[in-house]
Parts: sequence; structure tokens; C-alpha cells
Amino acid sequence: MTGAVAGGTSHRGAPAVGDGPLPTPRSAEPAHPRGTVVVSSMASDAHTWNLVFLQLLIEELGFEVVNLGATVPDEMLLEECRERRPMLLVLSSVNGHGYHEGLRVIRRLREDAGLAGLPVLIGGKLGITGGESAEHIDELLGAGFDAVFDDRPEGITAFTGLLGRLSERQVHELR
Repeated sequence: MTGAVAGGTSHRGAPAVGDGPLPTPRSAEPAHPRGTVVVSSMASDAHTWNLVFLQLLIEELGFEVVNLGATVPDEMLLEECRERRPMLLVLSSVNGHGYHEGLRVIRRLREDAGLAGLPVLIGGKLGITGGESAEHIDELLGAGFDAVFDDRPEGITAFTGLLGRLSERQVHELR
């Protein structure tokens, strides 16, 4: 597993992400999307603005996006990923439970034979008290996430940089 973390540092020798400006928005839909990305919150997170933002951002980068929405139960998330077979899953947390729920979700994904190799990114508010981000990032990466982005401003730049440079082949090499 090669995971990137917010702030441009990398895990296990991966190139740092987040260097440079945000990509220029596309003026039209690409003729051939770069692949399908599933975007979702987790079971306790009822926020939707973050998911809409992520969907628009990822679509601007040329991917087709399936937005599962807020308060997605674990089993529904797994079923949707099994059925849709996306090239990437992006989980977002706003309520501060990203760390705890993320650990539970990634363990279930990695235990599922059909989803064990699915590249998964998580980002947003990882804890409710703040300041615990570095510890949370390390644990989430160790549990099986391919990249973790906290809620610092450079997190979205790092996320955008990573997705902007990935081809479908490279996404699968995250695993």
C-alpha cells in the first residue's frame, strides 16, 4: 500500500502530492471519463455539502462520480461498491467521526474478498477535538486506507493533486 497524507508528505516512498496549483476546470464533459469514483459519507454523518463539492471537483478532473449521499450504512456502501466496481472509493467526514467510522469501514472493505483491492481514500474532519490528526492519519493508513487527508486547507490541494495525476492504471497501483 502506498498512501499519501495531507500536507504533501508521503507514505512508503510515494511522491509527495499537493504541489502546484489546482487544475483548471474543464469547459465540457470529457468524451471518455477516466473511470468511476464512488463518493460517500459514513453511517453517522448527515452532511451533504461536502459530498456535492467532492462530486463536482472529481467530475472536473474527468471522472464519472456516483455519489451515495449521507448516512450510508456500511452494508449499503459495500453492496454499492460490489455492484458498481469503481476504480476508487472516496469517503468524507464532516461530523468528526471519520477516524472511528473510517477504521470500521476500511476493515470491512479489506475483509471482503471482492473489495479487498479497491483503492480507498478518506478525508475531512477525522476527530472531534482537533489536534489528533497525525496519529489518526497513521492509524488509518495502517488499517488499509491508501491515502488520508485531514481538514487542513492543504488537504484539498493534496487530494486534488493526487486525483489530477492519476490514470486508471495508477489508481490500481495504489493498492
